[in-house]
Amino acid sequence: MSHTVGVRQAQKQKTRQALLDAGLRLLEEQSLSSLGLREVTRLVGVAPAAFYRHFRDMADLGVALVEEALGSLHVMIRAILAEQNGDEERIEGTVDAVARHVRAYPAHVRFIARERHGGVRPVREAIAAELGRFVDEVAAAFALQLEADGWSAEDIRMLAGLYVDHMVMTAAALLEAAPDRSAAADADASDDPAAADRAASAVEARIAATARSQLRIISLGRRHWRDA
Repeated sequence: MSHTVGVRQAQKQKTRQALLDAGLRLLEEQSLSSLGLREVTRLVGVAPAAFYRHFRDMADLGVALVEEALGSLHVMIRAILAEQNGDEERIEGTVDAVARHVRAYPAHVRFIARERHGGVRPVREAIAAELGRFVDEVAAAFALQLEADGWSAEDIRMLAGLYVDHMVMTAAALLEAAPDRSAAADADASDDPAAADRAASAVEARIAATARSQLRIISLGRRHWRDA
């Protein structure tokens, strides 16, 4: 009996993940507010009624995608904050981590960038809540040093919010550059594959360099904030 229950549970989880994957795939070309339930179930190959065994509605699926897209980032951000000593190492670690995440999960990043200010309220609220948790984690890491320097909790959280907003902005910029990267590679591939790779990487390198400079400006402002 326990084996049968386990098999059913595994199949249920497999179908749920298939619905999430199908939704994410379809959302590469449209917003959640325009996506229909039948489009998702048709892609998975299940009846529309099966959808409701896993999600209440499309907004519920969208909230689950938010958790999938942003939940794993908490571990990465905590590791960066804990392992890197000094502003420069933290800046390098943050920008490198964001770039790796965009390359690995472009569909998730596109979904968050589009739906952060999209038309489905529960999804907007879920994204805001997840980003708020990021801010709390960054603020907790900064507090160890800044409270000793006389910073208030409100100012620390404001600074953490700047860092989180910057990470989101950098991820969106890297994502938008992805088509340029592909175009550069296609244009040069017939002549010199190595040159194509260099040209394609240059787009990301420029964005990463700008992101690091912006974080340095924030860091410099932080050092002189108490003097203002």
